[in-house]
Amino acid sequence: MTVLEDRIEMADDSGELTLDELFESLERTTPEGYKVEIVEGAIFMTPQRDTHWEIILDIVEQLRTKYPRRRVKSDVRIDYPGHLNGFATDVTLVAEGAEKNEKGLWLRQDVEFVAEVISKGTAQNDYGPKKAAYARAEVPVYLIADPYQGKCHLFTQPKDGDYMTETTVGFGGDVDLTLTDLGLTLKTDEFPRD
Repeated sequence: MTVLEDRIEMADDSGELTLDELFESLERTTPEGYKVEIVEGAIFMTPQRDTHWEIILDIVEQLRTKYPRRRVKSDVRIDYPGHLNGFATDVTLVAEGAEKNEKGLWLRQDVEFVAEVISKGTAQNDYGPKKAAYARAEVPVYLIADPYQGKCHLFTQPKDGDYMTETTVGFGGDVDLTLTDLGLTLKTDEFPRD
């Protein structure tokens, strides 16, 4: 059976594939080393770069000083509000006691923190529709690390589908998360730039 035949067979009554069907099909065809996300129904495949990975790992290591491994996730699919939004966030912190649903997915209601590291080809998603989806899902803390700008953008206080507070910190400075539920300071002095 071809990919096209698979897609035709999986289409629902409206003729549109569900997120589960799209991801199932993509799992069979995605090259190794690529991250796949669906943002507002559009499929994005991006290769992982060293700079990207180093920032992700740095954030994960800092979160691990306070939180157990089972709460810190990377590149794990979570579905968010909006039309066909299945994101594989760079770093996610889920709540204590969070459990997967019957499909084996983490629930957006249990997400306490999200960090995205900018890639050139998908930057517009992180600053646009993904930020809006995180705000609609009321993710309390959203961090964008942008190695092209050499800056972190911290968004807090989600309300009515937007974040009320934005703080910008240049790489080398500290991102103060002590006033959030995370209760820590994120060091950026080792974040590489592109």
